[in-house]
Amino acid sequence: MSSLPPSLAGTAVAAVQDNGAATSGAGTQPSAAAASPTFSPLYQQIKALITQSLQSGEWKPGDMIPSEMDLAARYKVSQGTVRKAIDELAAENLVARRQGKGTFVTTHHEDGVKFRFLRLVPDEGEPHYGASQVLECKRLRAPAEIARLLDIRTGDGVVQIRRVLFFSGEPTVLDEIWLLGTNFKGLTAEKLTEWKGPMYALFEAEFGTRMIRATEKIRAVAADQATASLLSVDAGTPLLSVERVSFTYGDRPVEVRRGLYVTTRHYYQNDLS
Repeated sequence: MSSLPPSLAGTAVAAVQDNGAATSGAGTQPSAAAASPTFSPLYQQIKALITQSLQSGEWKPGDMIPSEMDLAARYKVSQGTVRKAIDELAAENLVARRQGKGTFVTTHHEDGVKFRFLRLVPDEGEPHYGASQVLECKRLRAPAEIARLLDIRTGDGVVQIRRVLFFSGEPTVLDEIWLLGTNFKGLTAEKLTEWKGPMYALFEAEFGTRMIRATEKIRAVAADQATASLLSVDAGTPLLSVERVSFTYGDRPVEVRRGLYVTTRHYYQNDLS
């Protein structure tokens, strides 16, 4: 049987001892709490340890992580346990297996990952994401609603970005983005304008902040006059409103994004599993 990593063994032993204490003694019935495991499956614990190494920067985006055999030796578990942990990390797009090469930390620079959070697809042809026009980038104090979503105090420092995305040469998305000020010191409109790749790749490369998951709320709205002017549509045109909260490691929210999408030639695609 595979042994637990030294850092985890104490937790598991304590859990087993607690279970034993609850069931010892004549006539004593096990409680509901004692009947349930008090520790996560071993592969989940290994997954957590690998994630900690990703978060600490031991293995950076684009790096190859150690082989399953090496990780099994490191954590003193079976190779199958490591494989199951990596399977989950791959399903969450934190790592990617490359046939004959190894397993690599994913990066927002990769074609298969860089537009993972942008779900707008053209009615015809292949997606063509074009230019980004930055309208403003400024530092200010977080209003109450943004502070709540970012899990900070009202008035804490944030960076606000407004931009228009062009698809196939047409203004298609108006974004209002709020970022944790502590994570994005030095971010300016000039940096955003000079950067030619996806914005999340910039956040990853220049500011060490990687978006690993997001939640979204979607609803239909009508374009007001200011929005209509920026998106070259008539006032009152139906738009798709997408509010996203993006999280980095440790399930820490670092971005609130409110986008208004023109869908006359595009649709929003989400793959469910």
